[in-house]
Amino acid sequence: MKRLLIDTNIYSHALRGDKSIAAILQKADSICISSISIGELISGFKGGSREAQNREELDIFLSSSRVTVYPVDEETAVFYAEIRQNLKTIGKPIPTNDMWIAACAFQHGLSLFSADMHFKSIPGLTTV
Repeated sequence: MKRLLIDTNIYSHALRGDKSIAAILQKADSICISSISIGELISGFKGGSREAQNREELDIFLSSSRVTVYPVDEETAVFYAEIRQNLKTIGKPIPTNDMWIAACAFQHGLSLFSADMHFKSIPGLTTV
């Protein structure tokens, strides 16, 4: 399996010990994550009682040699705009952050690994 861009929910499921998700991640050559997902995770940590522990676990994950973090830049914004317009045209809106995550997948030629089915509404997006 190639490089996978993981959605926020995949990180959460893997951390909770979901064996089926862990098996897919183990087969990946590289695990990628968008800065958007990192923001969603940190935001969730702030609402919980284990913020420091969750941040430490995330830092360990992000420091792995198998993990690449992709920031949002101007090129990502161009992909985002196209995705947003296409979804608007077909009348299938999805959450804004998920459009940014999909834009990152397109920009870097990655397959998106998510538990959210609405990503299938994005034409041309390869999902796992």
